[in-house]
Amino acid sequence: MDELKFSSDVLFVLLGAIMVLAMHAGFAFLELGTVRKKNQVNALVKILSDLAISTLAYFFIGYSIAYGVDFFVGAEQLAQKNGYDLVKFFFLMTFAAAIPAIVSGGIAERAKFNPQLAATFMLVGFVYPFFEGIAWNNHYGIQEWLKITFGAAFHDFAGSVVVHAVGGWIGLAAVLLLGARRGRYNKEGRISAHPPSSIPFLALGAWILTVGWFGFNVMSAQTITGISGLVAVNSLMAMVGGTLTALWLGKNDPGFVHNGPLAGLVAVCAGSDLMHPIGALVVGGIAGALFVVMFTLTQNRWKIDDVLGVWPLHGLCGAWGGIAAGIFGAKALGGIGGVSFMSQLIGTLMGIGIALAGGLIVYGLLKKIVGIRLDAEEEFNGADLTIHKITSSPERESGW
Repeated sequence: MDELKFSSDVLFVLLGAIMVLAMHAGFAFLELGTVRKKNQVNALVKILSDLAISTLAYFFIGYSIAYGVDFFVGAEQLAQKNGYDLVKFFFLMTFAAAIPAIVSGGIAERAKFNPQLAATFMLVGFVYPFFEGIAWNNHYGIQEWLKITFGAAFHDFAGSVVVHAVGGWIGLAAVLLLGARRGRYNKEGRISAHPPSSIPFLALGAWILTVGWFGFNVMSAQTITGISGLVAVNSLMAMVGGTLTALWLGKNDPGFVHNGPLAGLVAVCAGSDLMHPIGALVVGGIAGALFVVMFTLTQNRWKIDDVLGVWPLHGLCGAWGGIAAGIFGAKALGGIGGVSFMSQLIGTLMGIGIALAGGLIVYGLLKKIVGIRLDAEEEFNGADLTIHKITSSPERESGW
C-alpha cells in the first residue's frame, strides 16, 4: 500500500515539475516578444542558461539551506519511496529557477550575460532559499512566533511571496543598479518608445505560463491526497479577473491584456487553497488593475526602465497576494480560515526586505567587481556580443 502511495505521489509531483519546467518556455517567449528583435536570441539563451545554473546552485547548495537535505548519499538511498525526495527537489527547483527568469525580464537589453549567470548562482544558491526555509520549513522560529502572537503562521500555499514577490523585488534592485536603456529617456523628459517586437510571441509566452500555472498551484499540494479542486478553480477565477481588469484599464492594449492573467495568477498563489472562488476573482481583478496602473507609473513618471514590468507584475502583485490571503482566506469573507492578516503582512514585508537586500548585495557586488552593464557598442548592436558571434554577419545585420 505504501509503495502504491509513494508511486502515485511521485507521478503527481513529477507532472507538476514538468508543467512548471514548461513555464520557463513561457518566460522565454514573453521576453522574446517584448524585447527588440536585436535582443531576441539573447533572451532565449539567457533563460535556458539560467535554468541550468539554477539547477546546479539549488542541487548543491540552495535545497540544503532551505530544507536541510542534501544528496551526498548513495543512489540506493535516493531511490527510497520511489524517489519521492528527488522529484520533490525537481519540483521545488523549478520554483527556484523562476527567480532569475523573473529578473531576466526586468534587466533585458542592457545586462551583461556572464555576470547575470553569476548572479543567478548566488540568488538561487543563497538568497532565495534563505526566505524559502523561513516560509516553508519553519526556520529560525519565525513561523512559530507568528502563530503564538497572531494565532496563525504566515501562509503562502504556492509562492505569491516566496517566489513572485521575492523575484520581483530582486528584479527591482537589479533594474535600479543597471539604469535605463540608452536612449530610453532623454534630457527633456521625453520617452523613446520601444514597442514589443512580436505580439504573437508575447501572447504565446503568456499562454504557456497560464497553462503551466495550474501545475504551479495545484501540484503545490505535493501529495495526491492533498490535491484540491478549489485551488484549480480559484486559479482560473483569478486569471479571469486579472485579464478583464487589464483589458479595461489597459484600453485593449495586447501587452496589458496578456499580462493581466499572469498578474491574477501571481496574486492568487498564496491563498488559492483557502479563498472562495468569488474572492479569488476579486483578488485577481485587483492584481490586474495594479499591474496596469503601476507599470504605467514606473515607466512614464518614475522612469524606471523595467522592460517587462517584473516589479509591478511579480513584486507588487505577489505582495498583494500574500496580504490578500489574510483577507479573503478569512471565514468572514467566505474563506476556509486559519490565517491572520498580521502574519500575512509581516511575512510579506519580510520577504520583500530579504529580496531587496539580497538583490542589492548580489548585483551591487557584481557591479563593483566585474560590471553588469553592456558598453555602448554592445547595447547598440543588441544584447551581449558574445552570443551574437554564433551567427553570420548578414543575420546580425538583419537584427535576427
